Amino acid sequence: MVEGSMTQGAGQGPMVWTMAGQTSASAMPPEPPPGAPAGTPHVPPAGPPLHLPAGPPVAPPAAPVVPSAAPPVELPEEYTPTARDLPVIGTGGQQTDTLIDRPAVVPAQETAPAEGIEGMGPLYVVGDVHGYYDELREALAREGLIDADGNWAAGNARLWFLGDFTDRGPDGIGVIDLVMQLSAEAAAAGGYCKALMGNHELLLLGAKRFGDTPVQSGAGTASFQAAWLLNGGQKTDMDRLEDHHLQWMARLDAVMEEDGHLLVHSDTTAYLEYGDSIEAVNDTVHDVLTRSEADEVWDLFRKFTKRFAFRDESGSQAVRQLLDAYGGERVVHGHSPIPYLLGEVGTEEGESDGIAVDGPHVYAEGLAIAMDGGVTMAGKLLVVQLPLTD
Repeated sequence: MVEGSMTQGAGQGPMVWTMAGQTSASAMPPEPPPGAPAGTPHVPPAGPPLHLPAGPPVAPPAAPVVPSAAPPVELPEEYTPTARDLPVIGTGGQQTDTLIDRPAVVPAQETAPAEGIEGMGPLYVVGDVHGYYDELREALAREGLIDADGNWAAGNARLWFLGDFTDRGPDGIGVIDLVMQLSAEAAAAGGYCKALMGNHELLLLGAKRFGDTPVQSGAGTASFQAAWLLNGGQKTDMDRLEDHHLQWMARLDAVMEEDGHLLVHSDTTAYLEYGDSIEAVNDTVHDVLTRSEADEVWDLFRKFTKRFAFRDESGSQAVRQLLDAYGGERVVHGHSPIPYLLGEVGTEEGESDGIAVDGPHVYAEGLAIAMDGGVTMAGKLLVVQLPLTD
């Protein structure tokens, strides 16, 4: 791990997430099936996008029952994960008083060229990665951004990740380590590599900190731990999660604008609830994480799981709301896989029902660019240069 890469978002003040909030071992995913080689991680099948299952609260069972994968669900026209809920979860997980346990010692901010000045390199964006480390390296290498050894090779280029580094795929921590490494190497070469906060970063942070502590969620009681497990949480990621990963994730920004492109993770207007400027949104998100109140962090996570705001007839109007508030000429987002935006749903076996994802999906009267190629459902991990040549 390169310490210099941990500084993104450090300007918001000290923020320390530690390993004190441990996850209950009994709530971990099930062990590999009989006959599997020793050390084989249990990887649940790829399911639909993040969901909060429906159903009234029920009494906590004598022993936690851990689902091995998200159950298949049928997506209605106006599907949003926040309309659903989780069953009641016990309160046996360990926890600490706050997410902020001590003042942070923040490494010095790396120096990168100022935005918008002559000499800046090309701009690239990366869609949802979800633990697919090998596919990420292949995609970055195809664009000439890294070399055969996985090191930065793009000079003064600018690279933005749109969030969701972990869950569902086999090596989320490896993905985070690579992004942190590239952040330091790119800055040293005169470019930069930065990342946005995705809903799965909030989910992993919450699962580590709050475990199975009950949180209020609409019609009943839920927990971060249960949501993490139901949405592809990997035991190998949790086992390898360290303090520097937590601190790095907690400092990520939620919104940014580059060269007329408004970069966000989720295709939702929920960002408007957190501020009327980019700086205000990012400050508010960091403040929520700093206060470390379970219900408040859950509400942030829940709102960042909303999707499809730009897809229907009023989609272009929703996009314009974000552009009017935060600037830019187009919104670029991840979160909702392109096959879902096109009305096709992949199966649990990873088939995408004949929808081939070759590149970003431009929609909402040309105002929105979708970047989640559906790598978890046999799609494609997208790395593209902006502006698009469409």
